[in-house]
Amino acid sequence: MSYLKRVLIAGLLVWLPLGVTIAVIKFLVDLFDQSLLLLPERFRPETLLGVDIPGFGVLLSLTLILLTGVVVANFLGTRLVALWESFLSRIPLVRSIYNAVKQIAEAVFGSGEQTFQRAYLLQYPRKGLWTLAFQTGSIQGEAQMKTEMNNVVNLFVPTTPNPTSGFFIMASKDEIIELDMDVDDALKMVISGGVIVPDIKPHMKTEVE
Repeated sequence: MSYLKRVLIAGLLVWLPLGVTIAVIKFLVDLFDQSLLLLPERFRPETLLGVDIPGFGVLLSLTLILLTGVVVANFLGTRLVALWESFLSRIPLVRSIYNAVKQIAEAVFGSGEQTFQRAYLLQYPRKGLWTLAFQTGSIQGEAQMKTEMNNVVNLFVPTTPNPTSGFFIMASKDEIIELDMDVDDALKMVISGGVIVPDIKPHMKTEVE
């Protein structure tokens, strides 16, 4: 039974990641293929070729994303986006959803002040227990100015395995520990629930020794 259990687990460790990967890719391909509905029916691949080939929607979606990026990257495009967002901000429910999704997207994919900038260790939910947190900013606002903390850092504490939800915490820089690991590595650690632990940086190994 011990041998049977061992080989069963070995086989499961091969097929489970592969099956999940295939399922996720199929879901994404099917999702992107919905963009083909934007084309007139006579221009759709199944009409032109007589057969439905999965994946054309991915190419169309990437083309649309690239063209949109080219348009909004210039001055005129920026003004058009500003006008569009101004219009959406007048619609109560839509503006809440749009702004929330945009801020999350900027935090994850952006490269400016609104991104996850560094990974920290934070004692949460009580002293003696540590969790990973990401710096989202250090700009002083009213909430920070009215506290007695110095060098306040805005932190996002993600949940596992879904890092898009979590908690917002303001902490003094004296009470948190900055990590050398990349934000991407820290996110992998959070998503995996600690199963994936990034390698220690070479200079950190020297310090430990």
